[in-house]
Amino acid sequence: MTATAMSDLRSLLHGLPGVDKVGVEARAAALGTRSVKTSAKAQAIDLAIRMVDLTTLEGADTPGKVRALSAKAVRPDPADPTCPSVAAVCVYPAMVPVAASVLRDTGVHLASVATAFPSGQAPLDVKLADTRDAVAGGADEIDMVISRGAFLAGDYTKVFDEIVAVKEACGDAHLKVILETGELGTYDNVRRASWLAMTAGADFIKTSTGKVPVAATLPVTLIMLEAVRDFRARTGRQVGVKPAGGIRTTKDAVKYLVLINETVGDDWLSPDWFRFGASSLLNDLLMQRTKLTTGHYAGPDYFTLD
Repeated sequence: MTATAMSDLRSLLHGLPGVDKVGVEARAAALGTRSVKTSAKAQAIDLAIRMVDLTTLEGADTPGKVRALSAKAVRPDPADPTCPSVAAVCVYPAMVPVAASVLRDTGVHLASVATAFPSGQAPLDVKLADTRDAVAGGADEIDMVISRGAFLAGDYTKVFDEIVAVKEACGDAHLKVILETGELGTYDNVRRASWLAMTAGADFIKTSTGKVPVAATLPVTLIMLEAVRDFRARTGRQVGVKPAGGIRTTKDAVKYLVLINETVGDDWLSPDWFRFGASSLLNDLLMQRTKLTTGHYAGPDYFTLD
């Protein structure tokens, strides 16, 4: 990046309007109280299921667990063929070929974390090799982490250049850029990181790795939704949003759907543009779906534990 381009990038990021902390938290809290009636709730649950990136990112992951999770992603409720599939399965690069063997030709995407997830603390050549290996194994979506240390030190050029390089390494795969908002410190930094990632070519911006205490929150997601809305207005390019970590219940998911509807509208109410990064959320959605369909809850052991 040239000195002029570096200066332009810094001017863009520090020229963004500051976030009104009280205002954004109040608006997120108000939208979080909206209720969804029964007829709309059924549609909301099915939409939320279709938006789930069903995720397992544990050191103890086994091929058997990943195959079972992938089968569940395709048929979340084997007893009900009307239940939609989820958006994607998200795994470590080593497990991509295992998931690919189940998901091929199902319409369910295969996402892989990469770039030294979750810390991002690795040389660029290692990050690029990680990305290329995941794509070669069958991943059509890559979830990369930014270097939070570089961002917080003000080295926006390093973060920008790494995103550009990883995007190129992705080839045809979509790139989700994880900001790890719980480590960014301020709402202003969340807005700057969102714009930085989008300007560098991100297809999605994602809140969190799920590996730090503070993960997705409604106020942070509201800021990111406003960022993608304003970015499209300025550039004409639409970017998706993925909150991840700590979203466990149908009630939580509905709050996020209301947030989308009231902030960016129907254009983002699609798994093409909004995802939930979650492991336990799907079971609660399935239990609530069964309740609406049959009038009673399924037992807690009716659906597989992931």
